[in-house]
Amino acid sequence: MKKLEEEIKMYDIKKIRKDFPILKRKINNKTLIYFDNAATTQKPQQVIDALSEFYSKYNANIHRGIHTLSQEASEMYDKAHVIVGKFINAKVPMEETIFVRNATEGLNLIMYGWAMHNLKKGDEILSTEMEHHSNIVPWQFLKEKGVKVNFVNLKLDGTLDMEDLKKKINKNTKIVTCVHASNVLGTINPIKEIGKIAKQYGALFVVDGAQSVPHMPVDVQDLGADFFVFSGHKMLAPTGIGALYGKKELLEEMHPFMGGGDMISEVKLDGSKWNSLPWKFEAGTPNIADGVAFGTAVNYLEKLGMEHVRAHEKELIEYGIKKLSAIKGADIYGPLDTTIRGGVLTFNLKNIESTDVAAVLDSEYGIAIRTGMHCAQPLTEKFNLTSTCRASFYIYNTKEEIDVFIGAIKKVKEVFNR
Repeated sequence: MKKLEEEIKMYDIKKIRKDFPILKRKINNKTLIYFDNAATTQKPQQVIDALSEFYSKYNANIHRGIHTLSQEASEMYDKAHVIVGKFINAKVPMEETIFVRNATEGLNLIMYGWAMHNLKKGDEILSTEMEHHSNIVPWQFLKEKGVKVNFVNLKLDGTLDMEDLKKKINKNTKIVTCVHASNVLGTINPIKEIGKIAKQYGALFVVDGAQSVPHMPVDVQDLGADFFVFSGHKMLAPTGIGALYGKKELLEEMHPFMGGGDMISEVKLDGSKWNSLPWKFEAGTPNIADGVAFGTAVNYLEKLGMEHVRAHEKELIEYGIKKLSAIKGADIYGPLDTTIRGGVLTFNLKNIESTDVAAVLDSEYGIAIRTGMHCAQPLTEKFNLTSTCRASFYIYNTKEEIDVFIGAIKKVKEVFNR
């Protein structure tokens, strides 16, 4: 523990910030303060350079040519799968790591490739009230088959009601799916415990890790996940690339999501045979450059150390909660216990519209935050809200930025005479 504390003190935030060129940008003559990391993160120069280098030196289609460029591009793209798979401790990193556009596509792939073919009338799916729309809407498509979707209640503090989960899971439950960390409340769910309960009933366990993989150490084997999805753009990688982890035996028995080139091993007019993993699920020319850059982003995070990333964000959210709590009329949503909360500070100011708060922060202070329902309408309405403000932190944010943010919040209250 002492060694880790010493290493965390060496977390060089000034050096890290130099890697992100966008942080030098001025917004309305103010230095950008980017607090919208739960939506997407900024990119370090290393990732930007990886994209540029690929297109400048290696651009070619993969798995199709014997010429040098194709061979090099194929090797780089394949290696990226291994890098990403090892990052979450997949048992078989290459075969168990499917590149998709984002976590949303990963969840849809599971629904179409596994659930649509294996679930029948009377079967049930158990999810939670804190899910992102991406982990609600795909499962609703199965209602046409007579599959019921149930939801575990939330407590007032923004944590999952585990007793309600135990009451609602039953012998008909075939899938248990939940978010690892909430993009609204910051709540970090007890995933390992939930997974064990799912297994007691023989249910598959599907985890949305879009807000956990970028922010903390994740071991899919230890968590007991059958499927696990996350997006690259929330962890320094480009948009349009993400990953679906699935246990090899499940992926092998699943139906392909899409048909076409590269996902086949043989095509006849009367039928086709599928390619080996992971290519079985990556039809057509893939997002090669962004896949390679995804690997670069993961390497960057590994050099920082995910335990250090988590410690840094925990320090920021503790500081942010403390400072914002001192402002009269500021309501903070989600658990105040930062051992079970990620770097998401969701709040409202009494009698001031969230959009007005965000507009002033942007126009007067160059501070970027998110407002609205954050793609979680059921969760927002659960707390009788129509919109909230969300400041979300990442590896390059600082306490000094939070101080500017808090000062700006106080000015917002003055502007609206609140």
